[in-house]
Amino acid sequence: MTDLGPLIPRNRAIHPVPYDPDYKTSVARSPNLPLLSMESGPSEETGPVFGHGRIGALDNNLILNWTKGAAPAVGERILMHGHVLDETARPVRNTLLEIWQANAGGRYRHKKDSYLAPLDPNFGGCGRTLTDENGYYQFLTVRPGAYPWPNRGNDWRPMHIHVSVYGHSFGQRLITQMYFEGDPLIAHCPIAHTIKSHGQLDRLVAPLDLAHSRPLDFLAYKFDIVLRGRRQTMFENKLEGM
Repeated sequence: MTDLGPLIPRNRAIHPVPYDPDYKTSVARSPNLPLLSMESGPSEETGPVFGHGRIGALDNNLILNWTKGAAPAVGERILMHGHVLDETARPVRNTLLEIWQANAGGRYRHKKDSYLAPLDPNFGGCGRTLTDENGYYQFLTVRPGAYPWPNRGNDWRPMHIHVSVYGHSFGQRLITQMYFEGDPLIAHCPIAHTIKSHGQLDRLVAPLDLAHSRPLDFLAYKFDIVLRGRRQTMFENKLEGM
């Protein structure tokens, strides 16, 4: 159990708007009345917390972890990497990151995903890792495909990877998405554009990083996660600070 005191409430002035008619399901899911701000209690400020000793050798390798190394996933191999930092660029150490994504064809391993793209029998679509003493993390995976979704007549989600960051207590899980530099679908995505500031949306776009790419093996994309301050990364359930 961990008890670090009350959680700092989110700053709703920078949070993506909950109601956006272009994002059709937000119309039914957004609140009709003003939200109430309440102080955090023991259930949010304490455990359960993650057991750090449970990370396996292939947990951050989505190309191999589904088959436990027996056969690789199909698709363009990429390295997703970066640092988790606070507002003063100090590393956030030993923090759990989880990711999940569609396969190279744009399909999730989920029973409700009915997209026509085939499932890859060698790809599970999720992984996890811990940041090191410098706040650094990395995942080896395949670039996810774009996929259609029933919003407007011909809406497609850009290629993206979902990211979850765990803090020191149960109420400090933060969730966001990483997009890819140069993807033309970002400009057409109603979900991405619930973030009205182009500068804040740009922080979710990972640039190509040839310096960390491996010739004849994989391309790298650098995605730093900043938890607070003016350069903070946007989160879907934004809490100010870890």
